[in-house]
Amino acid sequence: MSRARSAIAALLCLLLCIGAGSAFALSPDEMLTNPVLEKRARTISAEVRCMVCQNESIDDSNADLARDLRVLVRERLVAGDTDSQVLEFLVARYGEFVLLKPRLQLSTIFLWGFPIVALLAGAMAIAMSIRPAASIKPEPLSASEKQQLKKLVRPLDN
Repeated sequence: MSRARSAIAALLCLLLCIGAGSAFALSPDEMLTNPVLEKRARTISAEVRCMVCQNESIDDSNADLARDLRVLVRERLVAGDTDSQVLEFLVARYGEFVLLKPRLQLSTIFLWGFPIVALLAGAMAIAMSIRPAASIKPEPLSASEKQQLKKLVRPLDN
């Protein structure tokens, strides 16, 4: 029984460590004293891609560039920028790729439309492979073909 408890305790400890990974990304010296601005900064940081990790927000990343971006976001908020102005500043500096969820616009239409096009193409390919071929009526066998068939089939009948 103690072995099971030890295993459960180790598993819980592991899960806590994994879950706490993003909590360690933001260091206390980065945090703003104003809780309203800090909340806005955290919301913005969750929408911005870490350019090093590329699959994490800057809020979750421990990379130096992510830290620099978190500090930049907070500086812009302290300077009086709105949330959209901060995001526009980051997009102007780093491009649309800096956003974890790129906006739907002409330059990103392929990014948003490709999954739909791929899904439709796959569905069409499956439908075409399942659909029965066009009914083509076979021509009847000629007399010589019938004779050849009888010769081939006869040894099997005996």
